[in-house]
Amino acid sequence: MGEFRDAARQRLRNSIVDAARAQTVAGGWDGVRMGEVAGAAGVSRQTVYNEFGSKAGLAEALARHEVDRFVTDVRANLDAHGDDIPAGAYAAISHTLAAAADNPLLKAILTSARGGSDELLPYLTTRAELVLTEATGALLDWATVRLPAADPAALAFAADTIVRLVVSHIVLPRSPVDRTARTLTDLTLTLFGGAGRGG
Repeated sequence: MGEFRDAARQRLRNSIVDAARAQTVAGGWDGVRMGEVAGAAGVSRQTVYNEFGSKAGLAEALARHEVDRFVTDVRANLDAHGDDIPAGAYAAISHTLAAAADNPLLKAILTSARGGSDELLPYLTTRAELVLTEATGALLDWATVRLPAADPAALAFAADTIVRLVVSHIVLPRSPVDRTARTLTDLTLTLFGGAGRGG
């Protein structure tokens, strides 16, 4: 019975987050209203507040939902290449950059920030603990299996550095995705190589 309740509540939360995502994509985060989110999700405004506490709480849930999707894809791209570290690293980095470039929510966040509204942007930059923790964990899990002799601290630092660089290129891209992905892959191999030699 408890599992059924938990599943039902998760479906409820997902429907609210999906409604908030759609409104953010359509008109930016500033235009999102809790009552309109509730209406789109088919629940009361009070239910939205009960689940998320505030608009800031909903923003955090929206950011987590998007990060979870990205990290799931990162893990899949890393694992798809077995022990081929260069291929796995390139696949994960290039997919992440390309998916971010085409992600309508991310575009809405960055466009809003350039227009002076940055309520969601901190979840990618100054308050990016969620992104960094989840993505670094995925990369570190993968690298630890493939480089078992590597120094753990050096490997953790390498993974954290790589993720920070990828995020910076998502927020402010400078080159085509393929070129950026190849450069970041080369850097990944250098950092992992250093960790494999003991840091």
